[in-house]
Amino acid sequence: MAARIANATRKLPVHLVLIFVAVLWMVPTLGLLLTSLMPADIIGSEGWWNLVSEPSKAAFENYDKLFDNNELTTALWVTVQVAVGNTVILVIVAALAGYAFAWLEFPGRDILFVVVIALLVVPLQVALIPIFSLYNTTGLFDTALGLMLFHVAFGMPFAIFLLRNFFVGIPKDILESARIDGASEMRIFFKLVLPLGLPAIASLAIFQFLWTWNDLIVALTFGRDTQPITVAIFSQLRQFGTNIELIAPASFVSLAIPLIVFLAFQRYFVQGLLAGSVK
Repeated sequence: MAARIANATRKLPVHLVLIFVAVLWMVPTLGLLLTSLMPADIIGSEGWWNLVSEPSKAAFENYDKLFDNNELTTALWVTVQVAVGNTVILVIVAALAGYAFAWLEFPGRDILFVVVIALLVVPLQVALIPIFSLYNTTGLFDTALGLMLFHVAFGMPFAIFLLRNFFVGIPKDILESARIDGASEMRIFFKLVLPLGLPAIASLAIFQFLWTWNDLIVALTFGRDTQPITVAIFSQLRQFGTNIELIAPASFVSLAIPLIVFLAFQRYFVQGLLAGSVK
């Protein structure tokens, strides 16, 4: 018992520092939430901290206005389409490619994997103008599909690298046993590799979903009428800078959805990330 008390005492300063940092980290989110609940007539004259002492002032009218605003609700739906769609496409293609690089023999495999690794250092910004020209000629400009494909293309090198490094750590004996039993490569992939690679796949899905959901520069470049929520909030802020009763709830919804996704898959996150980065 004395040893446990001494150990807890030694760790107490670290715990206090971590709690302090966590509180500081949560203050902006709490402020945004409380601001989104403040009535429009007091939102410009009182600070959000006043709701802590007077919670009776909180109201949900701002959220009613948000979901009655066609521009913002359409933008939210576009964001869901782009974020979910490109994540699904990326995970499927990267998982197949990662398995091929890890366990299949084909000519030029190592050279091709080096090329994939080299693509990790290519900045996204260098492709904006060339892809803009390409989208104009192919009809993909200002479409949700165009946004999806761009994010898939630039997320693919990291995705293949992460999943290949995880798949290569799967014991070879398991795969060889399946081949001896007559299992095809596709059956091995779907029945063995995917279940064993679930932590890495979940980590990749979280990364890609968050990157896409919070994207602004790609959406600004390739969208005009097709606007994700980040662009819609930016437009509202630029045009109606005092319309905080609409901007605040939209911003909080935009923050809350990816946070919920992260919390839902967080148990896979650290395991998959570390496994894919150190092997």
